[in-house]
Amino acid sequence: MVDLTEPERAAVAATLRPVAEIMEEIGWETRLIDLSEPQVLTLIEVAVSGFQHALATMAAAAEASAEVPF
Repeated sequence: MVDLTEPERAAVAATLRPVAEIMEEIGWETRLIDLSEPQVLTLIEVAVSGFQHALATMAAAAEASAEVPF
C-alpha cells in the first residue's frame, strides 16, 4: 500500500460519490467476482478520473489562493 498525502486522501474520499453511483447501477449486492469486465473497467475509470479531477481542483484552488511574492 502506498502512503497517501492528505490531499490524496481527500481526493480518494471525493471519488466515493461517483463510484457509489456506478455501484447503484450495478447493484450493491453484486459480488466483485460476478462483475463483468466492462463493469470493472467502468469502476476503475470512474475512480481514477474522480481522483485526478479532485487533485486538479485542489491544485487550482491552492494556486488561485497563493499570494504573489511581490
